[in-house]
Amino acid sequence: MTGIEPTLQMWLTYGVIAGAIVAYVIDRFPLELVSLGVIAVLLVLFYLAPVEGPDGRNLLGPKELLAGFADPALITVLTLLVIGQGMVLTGALDQAASLLFRLGASWPYLILFLTLVAVMVTSAVLNNTPVVVIFIPILSALAERLGSPTSAVMIPLSFAAILGGNLTLIGSSTNLLVAGTLEAANGTKLGFFDFTVPGAVLASVGLFYVFFLAPRLLPDRAGMARNLVGSGGKQFVIQVDVAPGSRLDGQRSVAGMFPGLPDLTISMIQRGENAMLPPYDDITLKPGDVVVGAATRRALEEVLAGSPQLIEGALTEAREDGAPATDEGHMLAEAIIAPASRMDGRTLKQVGFHAQTGCVVLGIQRRSRMIRATMNDIRLEAGDVLLVIGERDDVLGLRANSDVLLLEWSAAEFQIADNSTRALVLFAGVVALAASGIVPIVIAALAGATAMVAAGCLNVRQAARAVDRRVVMMVGAALAMGVSLNMTGGAAYLAHGLTVLLEGAPVPVVLSGFFLLVALLTNILSNNATAVLFTPIAISVATELGTDPMIFVVAVIFAANCSFATPMGYQTNLLVMGPGHYRFSDFLRAGGPLIVLIWATYTIFAPIYYGL
Repeated sequence: MTGIEPTLQMWLTYGVIAGAIVAYVIDRFPLELVSLGVIAVLLVLFYLAPVEGPDGRNLLGPKELLAGFADPALITVLTLLVIGQGMVLTGALDQAASLLFRLGASWPYLILFLTLVAVMVTSAVLNNTPVVVIFIPILSALAERLGSPTSAVMIPLSFAAILGGNLTLIGSSTNLLVAGTLEAANGTKLGFFDFTVPGAVLASVGLFYVFFLAPRLLPDRAGMARNLVGSGGKQFVIQVDVAPGSRLDGQRSVAGMFPGLPDLTISMIQRGENAMLPPYDDITLKPGDVVVGAATRRALEEVLAGSPQLIEGALTEAREDGAPATDEGHMLAEAIIAPASRMDGRTLKQVGFHAQTGCVVLGIQRRSRMIRATMNDIRLEAGDVLLVIGERDDVLGLRANSDVLLLEWSAAEFQIADNSTRALVLFAGVVALAASGIVPIVIAALAGATAMVAAGCLNVRQAARAVDRRVVMMVGAALAMGVSLNMTGGAAYLAHGLTVLLEGAPVPVVLSGFFLLVALLTNILSNNATAVLFTPIAISVATELGTDPMIFVVAVIFAANCSFATPMGYQTNLLVMGPGHYRFSDFLRAGGPLIVLIWATYTIFAPIYYGL
C-alpha cells in the first residue's frame, strides 16, 4: 500500500466527513437535517467528480450512496427496536424487575449489584434502550431505600447496558453495523458469540468500576421526579372491582394486606350493602367486591398490567356501540377539573363521564384529604386530578373538553391486553434463531417484529413510533460516508498513515493505538457512524500488518461501544440524563476513567487472547 497517491475525490471526502463531525458535535441543526445534507453533498460531489472503475462505471453513483437505507444491518436494528418496544409495552420483563425490587428490601446493595448484572446480561440479547427504560424506576426506588441520590445509580445503569452490548452480535446496533460492513467488504461473517469471551472480560472489569467507583465520582444532584412531585409520588383514590377469574378473586388477606394489591393502601372494601374497614384479618375477596384505597400511578399500572381484565370490561362499556377496543391503542393520562367546570359538585355517574368522553376514570387525587368512599359517590371539586384511561383518540380528545384540562406531559401509551407471554415467546424465538444461525439475523428480526404486531403485542402506530428516524438518517449518512471513504482510497490512505506513524511498532501497540483513537471519536461522533467509518480502515490496517483482520474489526466493536464520556455518545445516556438530573460534565467525570480502564484492559488482554 506504500505510495498511495491522494486524489481530489479523497480530499473532498475527508472534507465532507470533517464537516459532518463538526455539525454533529455543535448540534445547532437537527441530526436528521445534517445527515440528509451529507448525503446530498456526496451525491452532487460524485456526480460532478465520479470515481470510475475499470469498466468506466461510476463506483459512487446514487445506487451505491443510497444503499445504506436498504442495508440489512439497518433493517435489523430497526426491527429489534420494534421487538424491544413490544417487550416494554407488554411488561414482559416487569415481573423479573419487580422480584428484584422486593428482594432489595433485605439486601439492597447486593440487589443493586445483581440488578446491574441483570441489565448487562439482558442488554446482550435485547436493544439497550428498552432495557434502560424498564429499569430506570426500579433503580430509582432502590436508591431511595438505600438513602442514596438518584444520580448515583442512573449513569451506572446506562453504562451497564452499554457494557452488556459487547457480549453478543445483537447486543448493540454498533455490532450489527460492523458485521454488515465487514461482510460487504470481504464476505466474512461475524458469528453470534465470536467476540463473547473478550467482551465478557471487558464487561466484567467495567461493571466493577460502574458499581464501586462511578457512584463516588458523581455529585449528589436532586432527581427530577423529586423536584416535581416529591419522593413518594401523588396518591390517587382508586377503586378496583373484583372480577370473576381475576387474580384478586379468592385472594386472602395476609397481615392485613392483599398480595394481589401491592403498594396499595386499602381504606374500604364494599361488599353489597356492607362497608368493611381496616384492619382486614381473615378476609377473602369475592367477585363483586369493590376495593377502595390509595395508590400511586405506577403502583396502579403494575396492578392493571398483572390483571388487565379489571378494566377491559369498563372500557368496552364506555364505547357507545359496545365494540371492543380498536387497534389505535390505549393511553393513560391525568386531567384536572377546570374552574367553573360542570363537573364541580357532581359525581362521575351524574356527569356521565364514560358516555361523554369514552374514557374510564381509574383514580381521583385531591390534595386536601383522603376520601373513604367509592369513586361513584365522590362529589368532584375544581382542582381534582383524574387519572383516566381510554383509546388514544378519546384521551387526546380531552383537549377540546372545557370541563377538564388534559396534562399533556402525563399522557403515555398503556397496553391493556396481557400479551407478555406471547412477547417473551416471540423474543426467545428471535434470539434462538439468530444464535443458532438457522436463518440470518435480519430475517429472524424482521419476522419477529411482524409477529409482534400480528400477535397484538403492539399496534402499527406503536411499532412506527419505535423506529427512530434519527437512526435511519444517521446510519444512511454514515454508510454513505463509509463507502465513499473506501472507494476513493481514503480508508487505505488513513491506514497507511497510521502504520507509518507507528512504523516498527509491534502489532499489539498498533492495535492499542487504533482502539484508543476509535474510543475517543465515538464520543464525538455517534457510535454507529464511528463503527461504520472505521471498519474498512481496520481491515486495511490489519492487511498491511499481515494479521487477521477480525482482530481489528472486533477492536472497532469494543472501542465504538465506549460511548461513556458524553450524553450524546449513546441514546441510553440521554435517557438517564433527566432522572439523574445530570450535567454534561458528569458524563465526562464518570465516563472518562472508564474509557481509559477499558482501553488498558483490552491492551493487556487482546495480545494474550489472540496470541499476538
